[in-house]
Amino acid sequence: MIFIFLGMFGISVGLIFPTISEAQTEQKTFVTHTGGVITTSGEVIDPVYVESTMEFDPMEYLRDFNYGKVSTLPDGTTLREFTIIAEDDKIMEVSPGVFYNVWTFNGTVPGPTIRATEGDLVRIQFINNGSKEHTIHFHGIHPAEMDGVFEIVGSGGGKFTYEFRAGPVGVHPYHCHVMPLEEHIVHGLYGVFIVDPKEKRAPADEMVMVLNGLDTDFDTENNFYAANTIPFYYQHHPIQINTNELIRVYVVNMVEFDPINNFHLHGNLYHYYPTGTDTVPSFYTDMITLSQTERGIMEFEYIYPGKYLFHAHKVEFSEKGWVGIFLARDNPSKPIEDVDYGS
Repeated sequence: MIFIFLGMFGISVGLIFPTISEAQTEQKTFVTHTGGVITTSGEVIDPVYVESTMEFDPMEYLRDFNYGKVSTLPDGTTLREFTIIAEDDKIMEVSPGVFYNVWTFNGTVPGPTIRATEGDLVRIQFINNGSKEHTIHFHGIHPAEMDGVFEIVGSGGGKFTYEFRAGPVGVHPYHCHVMPLEEHIVHGLYGVFIVDPKEKRAPADEMVMVLNGLDTDFDTENNFYAANTIPFYYQHHPIQINTNELIRVYVVNMVEFDPINNFHLHGNLYHYYPTGTDTVPSFYTDMITLSQTERGIMEFEYIYPGKYLFHAHKVEFSEKGWVGIFLARDNPSKPIEDVDYGS
């Protein structure tokens, strides 16, 4: 009799009080004042940023080069015009279930890979749509007033035009240079600037890899590492290349908080051009070590088809996401195209 009563009581309670799932409201994601990303079904009071999820495709970024709007000045100089917009309110799912407040140039981390030929006039219209002050500092040679350090661009639509001659030849990073600098870099305000030599490099399958880290709990130690932002992406989505075809990788180390990073290639060696400023390689190796913002150009070919790892030889980094695979295939029907790089 007692069991029957309890059963009836349970049924009556269920009818009176809705289940938890029925009472739940829509989940909302926001960023707190300390930088933490919170998901809740409760009321959100005074958030810093409401969710604005960003999509990013590392495979598309890998071979995407922005040559700008090209025109010719009366004196024959090639003018390349770019627009770069800074924002700091995006949230990105950097790993399943892990959301991170990214600060972006043109909506991605890294920002666009911009490209010019040595001697071109580069003009960049910078718009700061963020809630914080930002700038763009280009590594390379340019006038002092174009350095992006003292010319702070205000939030909410501030503008500044950078203009300089492209040089020297090589691969150079660009990044925000507002203090605290590590905060602006670790959140994602950086990209790659390639300056091609006038005599051109040999045709190749070209790609860009920005080595970066993600401090998702804001303790100044990285929780994840990657090539092009998404941990393990190129392991789960191998980069397809052809055997007997020249591969050229522009690699830039933008990992903050760690003094060194490195790049190891399996089953092969590569010619390495530090900073890319010389057209003659300095090393023939399978592993380089990079300090912060150090960069260079790697060139190699695979003779044998198959899967080949590439990763940080600092094991902590590779086990936390900085690892990928090249899938080399015999493909005689796809020869190297004679691409006019820098045009």
